[in-house]
Amino acid sequence: MKTLPILAAVSTTALLFSCLSAAAIESHYKAASSESVSAVWTKVGNFCGIGTWHPAVEKCSLSANGKERTLSLKGGGTIIEDLVKWNNKGHSYTYKIKSSPLPIEHYESIIKVTKHGTGSEISWSGHYKAKGATDAAAKKAIDGIYKSGVDSLAK
Repeated sequence: MKTLPILAAVSTTALLFSCLSAAAIESHYKAASSESVSAVWTKVGNFCGIGTWHPAVEKCSLSANGKERTLSLKGGGTIIEDLVKWNNKGHSYTYKIKSSPLPIEHYESIIKVTKHGTGSEISWSGHYKAKGATDAAAKKAIDGIYKSGVDSLAK
Protein backbone atom coordinates (compact mmCIF):
# COMPACT_ATOMS: atom_id res chain seq x y z
CA MET A 1 0.00 0.00 0.00
CA LYS A 2 2.42 2.66 -1.20
CA THR A 3 -0.45 4.94 -2.28
CA LEU A 4 -1.48 5.72 1.30
CA PRO A 5 1.69 7.75 2.15
CA ILE A 6 1.44 9.54 -1.20
CA LEU A 7 -2.20 10.46 -0.56
CA ALA A 8 -1.29 11.69 2.90
CA ALA A 9 1.49 13.87 1.46
CA VAL A 10 -0.81 15.29 -1.23
CA SER A 11 -3.52 16.02 1.36
CA THR A 12 -1.04 17.74 3.67
CA THR A 13 0.32 19.87 0.80
CA ALA A 14 -3.20 20.86 -0.31
CA LEU A 15 -4.09 21.82 3.27
CA LEU A 16 -0.91 23.90 3.57
CA PHE A 17 -1.65 25.82 0.35
CA SER A 18 -5.28 26.44 1.32
CA CYS A 19 -4.14 27.88 4.66
CA LEU A 20 -1.56 30.09 2.96
CA SER A 21 -4.08 31.53 0.52
CA ALA A 22 -6.54 32.21 3.35
CA ALA A 23 -4.06 34.48 5.16
CA ALA A 24 -5.07 38.07 5.71
CA ILE A 25 -3.82 40.70 3.31
CA GLU A 26 -2.49 43.93 4.81
CA SER A 27 -2.46 47.46 3.46
CA HIS A 28 -0.76 50.52 4.95
CA TYR A 29 -0.34 54.09 3.83
CA LYS A 30 0.78 57.24 5.62
CA ALA A 31 1.67 60.80 4.74
CA ALA A 32 2.75 63.94 6.58
CA SER A 33 0.65 67.08 6.84
CA SER A 34 1.73 70.59 7.71
CA GLU A 35 -1.51 70.92 9.70
CA SER A 36 -1.60 70.18 13.43
CA VAL A 37 -2.94 66.93 14.83
CA SER A 38 -6.06 68.68 16.11
CA ALA A 39 -6.72 70.34 12.73
CA VAL A 40 -6.48 67.04 10.85
CA TRP A 41 -8.39 65.17 13.57
CA THR A 42 -11.24 67.66 13.17
CA LYS A 43 -11.69 66.23 9.66
CA VAL A 44 -10.75 62.58 10.22
CA GLY A 45 -12.21 62.26 13.70
CA ASN A 46 -15.74 62.89 12.51
CA PHE A 47 -16.78 59.30 11.67
CA CYS A 48 -18.91 60.57 8.79
CA GLY A 49 -16.44 63.30 7.82
CA ILE A 50 -14.99 60.96 5.21
CA GLY A 51 -17.74 62.27 2.93
CA THR A 52 -15.98 65.64 2.85
CA TRP A 53 -12.35 64.56 2.48
CA HIS A 54 -12.19 61.27 0.55
CA PRO A 55 -12.31 61.85 -3.21
CA ALA A 56 -14.21 58.58 -3.90
CA VAL A 57 -17.03 59.31 -1.44
CA GLU A 58 -19.98 61.37 -2.64
CA LYS A 59 -21.76 61.47 0.72
CA CYS A 60 -21.87 59.81 4.11
CA SER A 61 -24.94 59.09 6.24
CA LEU A 62 -24.62 58.25 9.92
CA SER A 63 -26.95 55.99 11.88
CA ALA A 64 -28.89 57.41 14.84
CA ASN A 65 -26.46 55.84 17.31
CA GLY A 66 -23.41 57.15 15.40
CA LYS A 67 -21.84 53.70 15.05
CA GLU A 68 -22.73 52.86 11.45
CA ARG A 69 -21.96 54.91 8.38
CA THR A 70 -23.23 54.44 4.85
CA LEU A 71 -20.93 55.72 2.15
CA SER A 72 -22.37 56.56 -1.26
CA LEU A 73 -19.56 56.35 -3.78
CA LYS A 74 -19.06 58.65 -6.75
CA GLY A 75 -20.01 56.69 -9.84
CA GLY A 76 -22.27 54.37 -7.84
CA GLY A 77 -21.96 51.80 -5.09
CA THR A 78 -22.53 51.78 -1.37
CA ILE A 79 -20.30 50.76 1.52
CA ILE A 80 -21.69 50.17 5.01
CA GLU A 81 -19.20 50.32 7.88
CA ASP A 82 -19.40 49.80 11.64
CA LEU A 83 -17.38 51.72 14.20
CA VAL A 84 -15.48 49.20 16.35
CA LYS A 85 -13.33 51.38 18.61
CA TRP A 86 -13.05 55.12 19.15
CA ASN A 87 -10.01 56.80 20.74
CA ASN A 88 -10.49 60.57 20.68
CA LYS A 89 -7.47 61.21 22.92
CA GLY A 90 -5.28 58.94 20.75
CA HIS A 91 -6.76 60.45 17.56
CA SER A 92 -7.75 57.10 16.04
CA TYR A 93 -10.68 54.86 15.30
CA THR A 94 -11.15 51.29 14.11
CA TYR A 95 -13.99 50.18 11.86
CA LYS A 96 -15.19 47.15 9.90
CA ILE A 97 -16.90 46.91 6.54
CA LYS A 98 -20.29 45.20 6.75
CA SER A 99 -21.04 45.28 3.04
CA SER A 100 -19.46 46.76 -0.07
CA PRO A 101 -18.82 46.23 -3.77
CA LEU A 102 -15.08 45.96 -3.05
CA PRO A 103 -13.31 42.63 -3.76
CA ILE A 104 -12.70 42.01 -0.05
CA GLU A 105 -14.22 40.42 3.04
CA HIS A 106 -13.38 40.28 6.76
CA TYR A 107 -12.07 43.85 6.52
CA GLU A 108 -10.98 45.79 9.61
CA SER A 109 -9.07 49.05 9.53
CA ILE A 110 -7.66 51.78 11.71
CA ILE A 111 -7.04 55.39 10.80
CA LYS A 112 -5.01 57.63 13.08
CA VAL A 113 -3.36 61.01 13.30
CA THR A 114 -0.11 61.51 15.21
CA LYS A 115 2.30 64.38 15.82
CA HIS A 116 5.06 64.62 13.24
CA GLY A 117 7.54 67.48 13.50
CA THR A 118 5.57 70.73 13.55
CA GLY A 119 2.60 69.09 11.81
CA SER A 120 1.03 65.66 11.82
CA GLU A 121 1.06 62.30 10.12
CA ILE A 122 -2.05 60.48 8.90
CA SER A 123 -1.83 56.70 8.73
CA TRP A 124 -4.43 54.25 7.48
CA SER A 125 -3.95 50.51 7.75
CA GLY A 126 -6.10 47.45 7.53
CA HIS A 127 -6.31 43.72 7.04
CA TYR A 128 -8.79 41.72 4.98
CA LYS A 129 -9.20 38.76 2.66
CA ALA A 130 -9.77 38.82 -1.08
CA LYS A 131 -13.28 37.98 -2.28
CA GLY A 132 -14.01 37.26 -5.93
CA ALA A 133 -10.58 38.57 -6.96
CA THR A 134 -6.93 37.74 -6.57
CA ASP A 135 -5.07 38.87 -3.46
CA ALA A 136 -3.11 41.30 -5.67
CA ALA A 137 -6.29 42.85 -7.10
CA ALA A 138 -7.85 43.21 -3.65
CA LYS A 139 -4.67 44.79 -2.28
CA LYS A 140 -4.44 47.18 -5.24
CA ALA A 141 -8.03 48.36 -4.59
CA ILE A 142 -7.50 48.98 -0.86
CA ASP A 143 -4.04 50.53 -1.35
CA GLY A 144 -5.59 52.98 -3.83
CA ILE A 145 -8.38 53.91 -1.41
CA TYR A 146 -5.90 54.57 1.39
CA LYS A 147 -3.51 56.59 -0.78
CA SER A 148 -6.17 58.83 -2.33
CA GLY A 149 -7.79 59.44 1.06
CA VAL A 150 -4.64 60.19 3.01
CA ASP A 151 -3.15 62.30 0.21
CA SER A 152 -6.31 64.44 0.16
CA LEU A 153 -5.76 65.20 3.85
CA ALA A 154 -1.99 65.74 3.71
CA LYS A 155 -0.95 69.32 2.95
